[in-house]
Amino acid sequence: MASLGEQALPDGAVMMDSLPVPVVMLDAEHRIRFVNAAAEPFFGMSKPQLGHLTLQDLVPSDHPLFLLLDQVRSNGITIVEHDLILDGPRLHRAAITVQGTPVLDDERFVLLTFHDASAARALDRQLTFRNAARSVSGMAAILAHEVKNPLSGIRGAAQLLESTVGETDRELAVLIRDEADRIKALVERMEVFGEKPIERRPVNIHRVLEHVRLLAQQGFAAHIRFVEQYDPSLPPVWGDRDQLVQVLLNLVKNAAEAISGDRSESDRPGEITLCTAYQSSVRLAVPGSDQRVHLPLMVRVRDTGPGIPDQIRPHLFEPFLTTKVSGSGLGLALAAKIVGDHGGLIEIDSKPGRTDVVLHLPVLVDDPNDP
Repeated sequence: MASLGEQALPDGAVMMDSLPVPVVMLDAEHRIRFVNAAAEPFFGMSKPQLGHLTLQDLVPSDHPLFLLLDQVRSNGITIVEHDLILDGPRLHRAAITVQGTPVLDDERFVLLTFHDASAARALDRQLTFRNAARSVSGMAAILAHEVKNPLSGIRGAAQLLESTVGETDRELAVLIRDEADRIKALVERMEVFGEKPIERRPVNIHRVLEHVRLLAQQGFAAHIRFVEQYDPSLPPVWGDRDQLVQVLLNLVKNAAEAISGDRSESDRPGEITLCTAYQSSVRLAVPGSDQRVHLPLMVRVRDTGPGIPDQIRPHLFEPFLTTKVSGSGLGLALAAKIVGDHGGLIEIDSKPGRTDVVLHLPVLVDDPNDP
């Protein structure tokens, strides 16, 4: 048996390509001299494309990354910066941890590794959102039992009064009937949060998206341009088709309403992009447990609306939160619950002129009970 010293070891580039985290090597002028395979999906560009860029092409010249590089070079030590935002014309990433390490053979070069903590944070938030949705489902069950039956009696009495009282009192009877109908409709909207088992089967996500697009273009999004960017080799989702249609139709409707309500940019044509991709990345640890989830299928709904106000972003999935005059505030809360029931994640990233809603979903495996 050969000893360790006698075994042929892979070269540095091969080993770097085997790492699951993005690695970038910069020279003294901040030119990109090397990237590994994981850097391509992180930056959304191929190795040859990245090889022609400098760090200034990716982030502004006053970005904290440049201070990190100066400190690494001057002190010859590894430095880590947490919770950075990488925002530039070619890149937008939040909650990124960057580690800078000097290259021992040549002090001019620095290795940067990028760790994306946004998905883990999103998973943590999803647990909170699901608990909120369960609170709504418990409230809905109580309301359905304790409110709907008395409401039926009130509505019936109001209808009876309509035919037996004078004109002035008839208006009051109609008001009672209409308000009873409004309360009943609210209870029925909340009932969708009930804990019902998902009837899972293989679902072609592209057929779901095509169905949603056709519905949107024939109705509320007839004036909006759609762009489709699909990965044709995706495996099926293991889920409920009708519920996935419900989620995506709601997200597309939100996108269309954001574009339609952007009065300040009315001269710019609205656009909704539907995108899918397969991300074989790492499994995510569920906070507070030993469970790990693998969510390789990504679906993105992007709109060119004005973006989401900063003050409501932390509360987007909370029930009854809405900025619409006629909205109930249950759409995104319900979407979060349905995606969570599928074992997936939903994330929202927004800035002026662009909002991305991203679903991370499980795919069908040989044994559906195997996580």
